Amino acid sequence: MNVERSELLAGIGHDALWALIEGRHGDPFSILGPHESGGMTIVRVYLPGAEGVDLIEAASGRVVAPFSIAHPSGLFAAAVGSRMPYRLRITWPDGEQITEDPYSFGLLLGELDLHLISEGTHYSLSRTLGAVEMSVDEVAGVRFAVWAPNARRVSVVGDFNAWDGRRNPMRLRQSAGVWELFVPRLAPGERYKFEIIDAHGNCLPQKADPVARASEAAPSTASIVASSTRFRWTDDNWMKGRSRQERLAGPISVYEVHAGSWLRENGGRSLDWAELSQRLVPYVREMGFTHIELLPIMEHPFGGSWGYQPLGLFAPTGRYGTPEDFAYFIDRCHGAGIGVILDWVPAHFPTDVWGLARFDGTALYEHEDPREGFHRDWNTLIYNLGRNEVKGFLIASALEWLERYHIDGLRVDAVASMLYRDYSRNEGEWIPNQYGGRENLEAVEFFKHLNSIIHERCPHAMTIAEESTAWPGVTKPPEEGGLGFDMKWNMGWMHDSLSYIEKDPVYRSYHHGTMTFGMIYAYSERFILPISHDEVVYGKGSLLGKMPGDEWQKFANLRSYLAFMWGHPGKKLMFMGGEIAQPGEWNHDASISWDVLDRPAHAGLQRLVKDLNGFYGEEPALQFGDFHSEGFEWAAANDSVNSVLGMLRYAPERSSSILVVSNFTPVPRYGYRIGVPRDGVWIERMTTDAREYGGSGLVNGAVPSEPVPAHGRPHSLSLTLPPLATVFLKSP
Repeated sequence: MNVERSELLAGIGHDALWALIEGRHGDPFSILGPHESGGMTIVRVYLPGAEGVDLIEAASGRVVAPFSIAHPSGLFAAAVGSRMPYRLRITWPDGEQITEDPYSFGLLLGELDLHLISEGTHYSLSRTLGAVEMSVDEVAGVRFAVWAPNARRVSVVGDFNAWDGRRNPMRLRQSAGVWELFVPRLAPGERYKFEIIDAHGNCLPQKADPVARASEAAPSTASIVASSTRFRWTDDNWMKGRSRQERLAGPISVYEVHAGSWLRENGGRSLDWAELSQRLVPYVREMGFTHIELLPIMEHPFGGSWGYQPLGLFAPTGRYGTPEDFAYFIDRCHGAGIGVILDWVPAHFPTDVWGLARFDGTALYEHEDPREGFHRDWNTLIYNLGRNEVKGFLIASALEWLERYHIDGLRVDAVASMLYRDYSRNEGEWIPNQYGGRENLEAVEFFKHLNSIIHERCPHAMTIAEESTAWPGVTKPPEEGGLGFDMKWNMGWMHDSLSYIEKDPVYRSYHHGTMTFGMIYAYSERFILPISHDEVVYGKGSLLGKMPGDEWQKFANLRSYLAFMWGHPGKKLMFMGGEIAQPGEWNHDASISWDVLDRPAHAGLQRLVKDLNGFYGEEPALQFGDFHSEGFEWAAANDSVNSVLGMLRYAPERSSSILVVSNFTPVPRYGYRIGVPRDGVWIERMTTDAREYGGSGLVNGAVPSEPVPAHGRPHSLSLTLPPLATVFLKSP
């Protein structure tokens, strides 16, 4: 069909044509694709660099019409008598390509999707935004969608279009500020980004997809189209097992892990998820930990942030394998009876220009005002929780890990920095809330909503707050005015107890109250006692290095301290390497010093931690008082002179009890009398001074009670307290 060039460009103004050519046009579908004109169908494609294009019939493959050059920049057009299913045969300098026309497809996202995105209540966001493998009109490809409401133009770029932003400009869905485009014949594994022209006509650095489900491993920064094929899980029994509340009532002992440095092969290579499944999972099971907590594994540009400055909140980092590999690791953990907790960071994000920062040329995810939107401590940007879309983005990210990857809990990082507007700021450097206060009301509502949604949709999942202040009600339900977390890290206990144990025993009597103070507030929240990665970095040395005295005393101090922790109310958390008394400070670029297990003292500490986990797991008396005050009493709290502490732990209805006694001096104490609630023979179940742990071997064995009042109780025991040791005795 012979058609004049003017007819091929009918209805297209000069300015619109140049906007398309220059990559500034906000509505490419108004020019490209099929259009009815003068009783015929005009098909236009913009393919800079193409040598020729033919329009072929989809069913038969025959050439219907060659395209004419409508503009030398790469705009081609063809006319046919009537609209039909068609394909393009494109001749490039390096070969031929046959594909459907991206601009022949209609609207992709439904109005309900767009409404929920704007409301911030689209909780399956990764199935709507980002890159979704799908078929449209029986044509396989990838639907791309991105929120960029203030952009003038958005294009998807990748290897498939030579990273040329002119080739695949997207369509704006005005009601939600979402841009969309279906690119046929793409498949999982394709690399891509978004090229954005801001409202002032500036071309921004190409942006990674905020909702990408896979990404290139750093230092590369492209997003990757993830497969939509569902992973074949084998953990049904685990997921349908005990409820969150039942798990909270039982033993929780967490092994905190940085996946990249737990174990490295020769040459310094980190293990991948499959290898961690084979090495880490059996180790954790053997050691008796109930959960692995992973430092953030969301994609992050800088390895030295340990993941705490993530940019890919929907993508497992490519450092250790594919998203399917990560799912396999979780499946193997559950198969071994181990839960998995992820550190998750909704507080802030790094300023990398290819990330979220000024994503569409405006402060979209962050605050415009640095007094609200910039963390000087970390040189990061703060999420604007006043925007519905940002809140929805973060909540959808949390649900992504819990629902797609069967994660058992999220430990939310830096909660305190979110709750206080003046966090780490001087007077005049922050903006008060609407009532003139320092509380971040938007963050409070965000946490309440987050936890409510998680507990409604994921009844198996726990949420844990890393909150370092005395903010009230962190673990109370939102309907009672709380934030709704299941547990909170007890940072106060950690700081107090470490400051005590670091002191030379001769000075401990003057700081005795440091070890008892935690019980004053122990039941104000549901606490985890964390000896985390934060205590072995930035010049703080190793856990073993904090202990005073000669080598024997260092190990004895550490054994006694850890046993005191396992005997103290609160769930347990230990960072990797602590269980073997790693000599040096943690280095994220190196492996844990596993070679020290050739030395008896280190192997003894490892065995102690394993036995503590086993004892904790089998004794209801060591679990019930974690969250219930009736499960705990001080047996001896005031003996500062001898630096002795005694705790009584009770099972429900006091059906059994455990006496935990710690002697924090290097002096053995014979005939130490301590009151007990029951008459009979008390059996020593564990002592950190046992020879198999590296101790001196002072033991009690079976100790009969005597009718001698002590500590306000009618019966008492006469104990041998080994030096720098903690002992556990069980009631008859």
